Amino acid sequence: MHKITEAEKDEFFAAVDAACKKAIWCAIATTDGTEPRVRIVHPTWDGDVLWFATGPQSPKARHLRENPSVDIQYQVAPPDFVHVMVRGRAELVADQAAKNHAWDAIDYDLTQFGSSGPEDPNFLPVRIVPARVELSEMFGSTNKRVWRAS
Repeated sequence: MHKITEAEKDEFFAAVDAACKKAIWCAIATTDGTEPRVRIVHPTWDGDVLWFATGPQSPKARHLRENPSVDIQYQVAPPDFVHVMVRGRAELVADQAAKNHAWDAIDYDLTQFGSSGPEDPNFLPVRIVPARVELSEMFGSTNKRVWRAS
C-alpha cells in the first residue's frame, strides 16, 4: 500500500475522479438507527470533496442528519477493475452560495430528479468531506493507494 503525500494529493484526486467517472454510479452506506442502509447515488468529485443531491425529506437526508458518517464504494467493471473507497462525513448544505456552487459542480442534470434550480427548496446538496480515500485495482488487492486527511 502506498500512502499519498501532500505533494501527490492533486494527482491522486485527479486519478480518483477519472476512475469514478468510469463507474458513474456507486453505493453509499449510511445508518438508520443501528441498521446499515446502502443505496445507489451518483456523486461528483470537486477537487477533494464529493457532491450529490437529494431531497430534504428523503430517507438519505434523515439518516445523514442522525449520523453523518458514510462509506462510499465505486467498482469499475472489467477490463479496468478499479476500486475506489471513500470514508467521510456528509454535510447537508443549506447556505445558498454553497447550493449554487453544488448545482454547478454536480455533473448531471438535476432537473431530471425534480429540482428546478439551486433555489428550489427540494434541492438539498450533500457534500462529502473524505477522511480516507482508497484507489486500487482488482478489488483492492493490487496498486493500492490511500490518502488520509491530516
